[in-house]
Amino acid sequence: MACSASASSTTAALLSSTCRASISPKYKSPVSLPSSSFNGKPFVSRVARSLSTPLAQSQRRPFAVRASSELPLVGNQAPDFEAEAVFDQEFIKVKLSEYIGKKYVILFFYPLDFTFVCPTEITAFSDRYAEFEKVNTEILGVSVDSVFSHLAWVQTERKSGGLGDLNYPLISDITKSISKAYNVLIPDQGIALRGLFIIDKEGVIQHSTINNLGIGRSVDETLRTLQALQYVQENPDEVCPAGWKPGEKSMKPDPKGSKEYFASI
Repeated sequence: MACSASASSTTAALLSSTCRASISPKYKSPVSLPSSSFNGKPFVSRVARSLSTPLAQSQRRPFAVRASSELPLVGNQAPDFEAEAVFDQEFIKVKLSEYIGKKYVILFFYPLDFTFVCPTEITAFSDRYAEFEKVNTEILGVSVDSVFSHLAWVQTERKSGGLGDLNYPLISDITKSISKAYNVLIPDQGIALRGLFIIDKEGVIQHSTINNLGIGRSVDETLRTLQALQYVQENPDEVCPAGWKPGEKSMKPDPKGSKEYFASI
């Protein structure tokens, strides 16, 4: 919102007031989708430090902050959910909190099954799954489609626009509760934007990106960002500069220590 003034006395009188704009939607609480069964059979459950920088000798502030209960989601606990999914051509149950203390999670949303950009992203993550598994990370895909739609798409071969078998689950958010909790739902269309979240082993969202519907995401950049996150969590007195990749030089996050990095580039 911009404040403007003119020569008129009416407008001048307005200058004594302060222009304010306050939009602070509340952070949504974790959602829990009702557990259910398929044809009477229970679903199978599949599970797969605080960072600080020196400010002064007597004071250290957290580098990876725990954000407040307001937006954005980054720095906050990831909204928990329990939902039906398709994996290995079977219906299973996935509960996000079961990964806490065990694995990092790449949680990505896509608009709809049987579309165009979506299968390129989904299969790209599946083809690179071993690289994420190597760094103790699970991948979870989510859309508002039913598990029946997911299953049909998995059973369609790639050359016909299908997915074929995937190395990770596709979650059904048919109630749209998960998409709402992660603030990626387009309300008037009832589908999700291309949101991607990296959740650490403590269940905290450490990274997010949201693309509009026509723009696909990069597996390379997702993996690089994940590796940078893991590095700074394992090395809390260091940070990763732009484009950092494993094996490259990191940086000390203080005026004196950073000079060593800048002198080397």
